[in-house]
Amino acid sequence: MRVSHVVLVAAVATLWLGRSGLRGETPPGKGWLSVKDFGAVGDGKTKDTAVIQRTIDAASKAGGGTVYLPPGKYLSGTVYLKDRVTLHVAFAATLLGSTELADYPANRCAFRSYTDKYVRQALIWGEGLHDVAITGRGVIDGQGGAYKGKPWLERPYVIRLVSCRNVLIRDVTLLNSPMWMQHYLDCDFVTVRGISVFNHCNGNNDMIDIDCCRDVIVADCFADTDDDALTLKSTADRPTENVTVTNCLLSSHCNAIKCGTESNGGFKNITISNCAIRPSRSTGKVYGRKDGLAGIALEIVDGGTLDRVTISNIVMVGRTAPIFMRLGNRARLFKPDAPKPGVGTFRNVIVSNVVATEAGGYGCAIAGLPGHPIENVTLSDIKIRFVGGGTAKDADRTIEELPQKYPESTMFEVLPAYGFYCRHVKGLTLRNVDVGFEKADHRAALVCEDVRDLDVESLKAQVAAEAKAVVVLDGASEAMIRGCRPYAGTGVFLRIMGQSSGIAVVGNDLTGAKKPFAFGDGVDAGVLRAAGNVGQGR
Repeated sequence: MRVSHVVLVAAVATLWLGRSGLRGETPPGKGWLSVKDFGAVGDGKTKDTAVIQRTIDAASKAGGGTVYLPPGKYLSGTVYLKDRVTLHVAFAATLLGSTELADYPANRCAFRSYTDKYVRQALIWGEGLHDVAITGRGVIDGQGGAYKGKPWLERPYVIRLVSCRNVLIRDVTLLNSPMWMQHYLDCDFVTVRGISVFNHCNGNNDMIDIDCCRDVIVADCFADTDDDALTLKSTADRPTENVTVTNCLLSSHCNAIKCGTESNGGFKNITISNCAIRPSRSTGKVYGRKDGLAGIALEIVDGGTLDRVTISNIVMVGRTAPIFMRLGNRARLFKPDAPKPGVGTFRNVIVSNVVATEAGGYGCAIAGLPGHPIENVTLSDIKIRFVGGGTAKDADRTIEELPQKYPESTMFEVLPAYGFYCRHVKGLTLRNVDVGFEKADHRAALVCEDVRDLDVESLKAQVAAEAKAVVVLDGASEAMIRGCRPYAGTGVFLRIMGQSSGIAVVGNDLTGAKKPFAFGDGVDAGVLRAAGNVGQGR
C-alpha cells in the first residue's frame, strides 16, 4: 500500500521531533515576547504575519530579545528579522508559510549574486543584520506543494539571510519549502546545529545552501531532500571559506555532499567529517534518482578556486557515484556586467575513511580539462562496492571532454572504469583503496588518462578475467605502483597505453595475475621499470 506524501511527511516529522525524548521546553522568561500577547490567533487559518512582525519590531526596539511562538499553528507571509532578535518556535508550535504569493514581498539584495535569478521572496528574511537566531523544537513548514510547477521567482525560500553576522539556527524542524529550504548568502559566523529538514514537495528542494559565507559550522543535523542536501555554493566573486561540517545524517535524490554547482568565488578551508548518507525515505522524486546521485561531489566550473578541502569518516548506501570531482569551464557570469571567468583551480583535496555499498554502475570520475588539471588529490582508506554489470563495450568507451556541460556524476555516462576514472590530474594518490562489484564487470578498476605524479599503494580491486587490466594507464607519467596484490584469476594487472612514461612498479605480489603487464600498440616496454615484484617474471 502506497503511503501518501502528507502521511509520510507527518510520520518523518514526528520521528524527528521525538528523537530527543522531550515532552516540553523551558517556558519563556525575561526578554521573551509571546506573539499571543500581541494578538496572534495561532489557528493555522488566520494570517498572523502582521502580529509576528510587530512582536519582532518590539523586541528590536527594546534592544533585542526572543520572539516566542507558543504551541499552535501560525500562518504567515514574510517576516523580517531584526538585530539581536531570536525567533523561537516552541515544541508543538508550527509556523506555516502562506500559500499565496502576494504575502511574500519581493526584495532585492544589495549583495549581487547569480541567485538574483532564483529568489526575491522568503518566509523569514534578513539582510545586513547581526546577532540573529531561529531556535526551538517546533516546526517551520513552507507548504511548498502549493507552488508546484511555478517558476523560480514565484517560489519563496523558507529562510533567507543575506550579509548577516553572528547567525544561529538551532533545533528546529524545517519542512516543505517551495524552493531551497534555507539560503545563507555573504554571511559571517553562521552556526546551524541540531536541525531536521524534510524537503520533498517541489523542485529545487535543497536542504541548505551556504553561499559566499565565511566561518560556518553545521553539526548534528538530519536531512532528507529531493534536491541536493548539504550544499556549498559561491554564486558571486567571494569564496565560501572556513566551513566545518560534522555529525550529520543525509539523504537526497541528488547529491548528498556538494561543493558547487555555482563556483565563481570558489571554496577554501572546508572540512567535512563523520556523516552517514542513506537512501531517502521519500519514494517520489522531482530531480535526480531514487538512490541519489553523488555521495560526495566537488565541482569548479565557473572559475574560482577550490583549495584545502578534507572529507573524512563517511559511510553511504546506494549512491550512483560515491565520489565525483570535476574541474570544468561552464564560465557562467554571476551578474551581467561581470567579466567572464577563466578556468578555475582545483587543488589540495583529501578524502579518507569512506565506506560505500550498493553504488551504481557508472563509476567515479575525477576529471579536469586538458592543460588545466585537478591537482594534489589523495584518496585513502576507501572501500566501495559497486553494482557492476559493465560490458566490454563500456570498457572501450571514449569519453568526451564536455567542458561546458552541467557538472554531475552522470555527465559522462558509463565510464571505462567501474571504480575510478581519472583524467587530467596532477598529483594523485590512491592509498588503501578497495573496490569490487556485485555483478560481473568487464571494465578496469582504475583508469588514468593524462595523469602525472601518480602514486598507487595497496590497491585491492576485483576484476573480471576478461577485463583489460586492474589498472590502465593511458598517457600517464611519473607513476609509482606498489604494495598491490591482484586476486587469483586476474587476467592482466597493469596495461600501459598511449604516451606514457616513467612508470615504476615496485614491491607488489603479482602472482594472482595471469599476465602482470601488457602494453598498447606502439608503447615501448622501456617506459616500465619493475623491481622487487613477486611473480613479475612470468
